[in-house]
Amino acid sequence: MRQNLRVAAYAVCVRDGRILLARSPGPDGVPEWVLPGGGMEHGEDPYDTVHRELMEETGYRIRVTGLLGVHSFRLVGERRAGLRTDHQGVRIVYEGEVTGGELRPEAGGSTDLAAWQDLDAVPGLVRVPLVDIALRLWRERPAAGHLDPAHPDPGGRPLSEDMNTE
Repeated sequence: MRQNLRVAAYAVCVRDGRILLARSPGPDGVPEWVLPGGGMEHGEDPYDTVHRELMEETGYRIRVTGLLGVHSFRLVGERRAGLRTDHQGVRIVYEGEVTGGELRPEAGGSTDLAAWQDLDAVPGLVRVPLVDIALRLWRERPAAGHLDPAHPDPGGRPLSEDMNTE
């Protein structure tokens, strides 16, 4: 069985009732909104990752104002080419405040647009499950930084079945 682990860092930036999101082409070609952030490079600190990724995807510099939590998921895939895949993702979710820069789309990256979205409009957006997970962490601020995986997110999806590997 081929195993892999991916660690990523994201930031929830909310101001004036709006959340900063980025848009990414979805697996079926339908654009979906994602939380700004992404995968750590080997040897990189997650704190540095979230700053780098936010700048790349949105054009903004941020100040990390808190650690909201950690979300982990595991996907065991079908056997392909004689191997079965076992993927684990660990996402570190920070809270951030924009301190500078200018909102702009990412050039040649994994996203094509960055925008502030009204918090009330988020349920109606085509979005990856991590957006809902991060908003729950931001709203609930669990002391241990962990959400109950059996409790569904606001979209009704159990957290243990989160398929997003962004």
